[in-house]
Amino acid sequence: MKKLILILAGILVATLINAQSLEEIIQKYTQANKLDQVSKFKTIKITGKMSMPSMGMEMPMEMWMKNPGKIKTVTNINGQEMIQVFDGEKGYMVSPMTGSSAPVEMSSDDLAKIKSSNMFENYLANYFKEGKLTLQGEEAVNGAPAFKLKAVINPSTTTYLFIDKSSFRLVKSTVNSNSQGMAVSMDSFPTDYQEINGFVVPMKTTMSMPGMEFAIIFSKVEVDVPMEDSIFTVK
Repeated sequence: MKKLILILAGILVATLINAQSLEEIIQKYTQANKLDQVSKFKTIKITGKMSMPSMGMEMPMEMWMKNPGKIKTVTNINGQEMIQVFDGEKGYMVSPMTGSSAPVEMSSDDLAKIKSSNMFENYLANYFKEGKLTLQGEEAVNGAPAFKLKAVINPSTTTYLFIDKSSFRLVKSTVNSNSQGMAVSMDSFPTDYQEINGFVVPMKTTMSMPGMEFAIIFSKVEVDVPMEDSIFTVK
């Protein structure tokens, strides 16, 4: 009985140490990226492009975000606009490449992706508060040590996030999802961090998945741009 109590006590101590260290990582991540400063803004507008060098394609894109939860992205693909929008309650997508210009409601996976790109949300802190985040140890990214965190977003999506031990900035994420019985894995590498109006933004994110590599590059980040709620509706 005494031995069992000691074992349970050891497990409890280890759990508390892990929780405290994870909480400290989230705090330092928030401070390093100055995410506590973002809430003072009403809107964020981003101008940039999606680049696919292997296909010789560059697609202009714009993102609109309105505090606290509205977000919209428009990507111009060969003259056609692919639109993703979250109005704070539901998400919709317009993709003419499918042969239809009618908006369709987003899947839970697509909705999670667009919500996680909203700069008004500290999604790591949110995952931690929701009990979805665990510390998995350490792993090197491009030769530099990083904390490896695991977030179970929903039953079909798990994300691994790598926080650089020195800068406490996100240097890699791996999203493993299962859509309609098909397993998909995508790696993302945010780089070129710059301080914009008091908070830190990765101006370039390179993404790769089997058979495809592309990059999202920001050219301009603006705050408190006038933004009507009608922007976040689809017709």
